[in-house]
Amino acid sequence: MNIIVTHSTNGIARIKLNEPNTYNSLSSKMLKSLINIFEKLNHDSKTKVIIIEGSGKGFSAGHDLKEVRSLKKQSKYKKLFNLCSELMLKIMEGRIPIIAKVHGAAFAAGCQLVASCDLAVSSEDAIFATPGVNIGLFCSTPMVAVSRKVSRKKTMKMLLTGDPIDAKYAKEIGLINDYFPAAELENEVLKLAKKISSKSNLIVKIGKQAFYKQLEMPIKKAYKYTSKVMAENMMALDANEGISAFLEKREAKWKNK
Repeated sequence: MNIIVTHSTNGIARIKLNEPNTYNSLSSKMLKSLINIFEKLNHDSKTKVIIIEGSGKGFSAGHDLKEVRSLKKQSKYKKLFNLCSELMLKIMEGRIPIIAKVHGAAFAAGCQLVASCDLAVSSEDAIFATPGVNIGLFCSTPMVAVSRKVSRKKTMKMLLTGDPIDAKYAKEIGLINDYFPAAELENEVLKLAKKISSKSNLIVKIGKQAFYKQLEMPIKKAYKYTSKVMAENMMALDANEGISAFLEKREAKWKNK
């Protein structure tokens, strides 16, 4: 099984890339499976947070280069890279917050996957890179995700040199949220996931989707759009419940409506 999916009682779903022999490379088969899994989870009302991680020595080395070399035709290359782009958009456009739990290396499309997730937490020995330039294949699709999390000059340095960066620097430039010793990574990621899963599904969905939409807008349009979103948000039962719970100094009881 190239992907393992598990569920917990508190609404946390876990996706584990399970092809350690290829360093969890994002083959066409892996990409199609991930798209289907994210689609199903997005329609599962019980799922509140998703954690994605890799098995074996690291997170993901990116595309399967043996598969890439075998395709030969431009139309087949385009199909592969479109498939990868579809996955990244599925992550961004879905309602559920997705946390990348990273150990080892996250290279090329693996780094793209980390950047596409809403949050990312790594072990302190994790490394990240967009090394395509070193093998004659510029990381053009990975740069779409990375350049939306990292400043232009820092992204360009990663792209033009292909050099890996460590977890400390990845946090400094905004590629990841935080890093921890390997022995603490699991607990820290679960702590974060549980905190998010304690919120209203509906309110989190409204916020996540509005966040990415407003980023693509001019500032005046963004304010107009988010004012409308907040006004609609106030009509939700959970908005009334949350405000009432805060004023009454009690815990909110979410209805997800």
